This record gives sequence, C-alpha cells and structure tokens, in this order.
Amino acid sequence: MKPASLVVLTVVVMGFAASPAAAQEDRAASGAWDREGAARYLDERMDLWFANADKLRTGEAKTACVSCHTTVPYVMARPVLRRAMQAGAATPQETRLLQETTRRVETYGAHQLLYEAGENKQVESRGTEAVLNALILASADVAQDRRAQAFGRLWETQRPDGAWDWLDFGLEPFETVDARYYGATLAALAVGMAPGSPASGAAAATAGIERLRGYLQHNYASQRLFNRSWLLLASTYWEDLLTPAQRETLLADLQRRQRDDGGWALEALGDWRWSKTEAPFRPPGAPAASLLAKSDGYATGLIVYALRRAGLPAGHPAISRGLRWLRANQHNVPGSQHTWPGWRAHSLNFDREQGGKKGEPWRRMFMSDSATAFAVLALVASE
Repeated sequence: MKPASLVVLTVVVMGFAASPAAAQEDRAASGAWDREGAARYLDERMDLWFANADKLRTGEAKTACVSCHTTVPYVMARPVLRRAMQAGAATPQETRLLQETTRRVETYGAHQLLYEAGENKQVESRGTEAVLNALILASADVAQDRRAQAFGRLWETQRPDGAWDWLDFGLEPFETVDARYYGATLAALAVGMAPGSPASGAAAATAGIERLRGYLQHNYASQRLFNRSWLLLASTYWEDLLTPAQRETLLADLQRRQRDDGGWALEALGDWRWSKTEAPFRPPGAPAASLLAKSDGYATGLIVYALRRAGLPAGHPAISRGLRWLRANQHNVPGSQHTWPGWRAHSLNFDREQGGKKGEPWRRMFMSDSATAFAVLALVASE
C-alpha cells in the first residue's frame, strides 16, 4: 500500500537543495502523491464555484448553475477520494451540490433556466441540465424517488435521435455542436451508474435507453478521440455500448496517442472545430499553443482512468507510464488567494494564463479542475 500523503524529499548535496525536477522524479518513483492536497484543491475550487457561478431562481431560493469542467468532475472524483482516505461522511460541498440538484429536479417547469436569452438557448439549457442532474444524482446515495424524477426529466427532454440538445457557445471541448455526443456519453454514464439501470428494463425508460444506445453506436465512427474516450468510460458502467472490435481498436488508438513523457495532451484528442461548419477552424481567442502542446492532467487522467476501468492492469506499460507522469506532475498551483496541489490543463479557446478578463484566477483554473479530478480517479483506481 502506497503512503496516503505526499512524500517530500529534500536532498541537500554540497549545500544545494535538489531541483524541482529531481523532486518530481523522486515522487514518481516512490508512487506517492498528495491526497490531502488534492482533496483541498477540489473542495476549495467547488466553494469558489458556488460563490462565483451564476445563481438561478429555484423555488423560493437560488442555486448555483452546474458545469462540465468543475461540477461534473467533482461529483465523480470527490466521493472516490473520500472513501480512499477512509472518510465516511460526505463533504459539505457534496452535500450542498446534492441539495441544490434535488431542488432543481423538484422545480422542473418553474425554475430559472441556465440560459433564457432566445428559444434555442432555452431548449439547449433544458437538455443539458437534464443530463447533468441525472448524472449527479445517479452517482450519489440519494432517495430513489429523487433519482427517478431526474431520469423522468432525462427521457422527457431526449431528442428523437437519442441525444439531447446541448449548450453551444463555440467553446471546446464541452460547449459546441460536436459536444452533443459527449453529452450523450454523460447520459450513458448516468444510466450505467444508477442502481438497477439499464438492465432493470423499466417501461418508462426502455425506449429512451434504446434510442441512446442507437445514437451512440450510429454516430461513433465520426467522433473525435475525446468523445470516444468518454464512451469507453461509459461502457465500463453499461455493457455493450462498444462492440469488441470497436473496443480493441479504441484501446490501441489511445495507446498510440501517448506521448514520450508518458502523458496525453487534450489538444491532440480531436480535430477541434469550435462549432464552425467549414475551414479555417479557429478558436474564439488565441490559446497558449506552447502549453497545449504538452501533456496535461485532464487528458492523462481521463485516459488512464478509462483504460483502468476497461480492464488494463496497473502494470500495463501504457498505464504505468501514465501513472508515473501523474505522480510527477502534481504541482502547487497559485491562485489569487490560494495555492493548491493540483494538476494543470489549459483552455482550447483562450490564453487564460496572461490575466485579464479571460484569465483571472477563477476562470484560469477551469480545465485544471477537470485535470485534478481525473488525476485523482486514475491514481485511486490504480492503487
């Protein structure tokens, strides 16, 4: 069993401390990583999300909107980390998130939508939130009637083709036309995580489940590797989403994209189009190309976690190299008032590292929220 806390090795030779690179190598070799620091990162970032996210009228109160870059990774990773640290009680952030999601589910039809400016955004908001709420409640220990209400809304808002209308702001990888498939994989995760689903065959859900399966299969061949990675993860909760041939080809594709340093880079997991229909496909801003060219915590954590859940052992060469990269790349990341031991990933849309409106500390860390959560999931799954 690896030690739970980070082992900090300060080696003094000839009066000089070891370099940061040497310390990272020592940490990677020892298999240690800072669980407490990662937990603090996730909790404090969730607190910042509650404080800064848009507030939506929900019954007699207001609730914070949910997000794919911060809320979804938190709800997937934090209970796993909590159990790994042998802490039984849910964190205050988990509890608040479940309470607010429950209030949103109980006020369908009356609460303020995520976005209300125009019919298209209203429809996209209903579909997106139905998926996210179902996933949040499916992944938590909540009363069956609450979960059933969320899934009822999920099937009500499902499109005839089996997907959901999805928020499109031309922002990769979560809010574009091409992200609709990603949204469907989140719905599949919810179905697979919910107790008794999808095998329960409940009459109200049978048609929706089959439409979802059909959509994921019919559109699989045209998907970017990022979306297919999410489908691989969903298939580990819900069998038969991938054929054996698709699964083997996908496992090989993911391993081929591994970089020499052992990590993966988000930028290399797709032909990103930012919702544009013809070339040139350009982001709305000028992302930091030098940072996007490097391995990052989100792509590496997501892929290692998906491969582990798909059955590759921790000793598999691709997994062991990915884990070594993750252990070596948990850094103290400074914010405006906080420093967190987390993992970094960077925006595909803007250069958020240079300050200003697009790069103030809260938004600068959005992709790193995903990176830290999935690094945690990959590391815990491999211990």
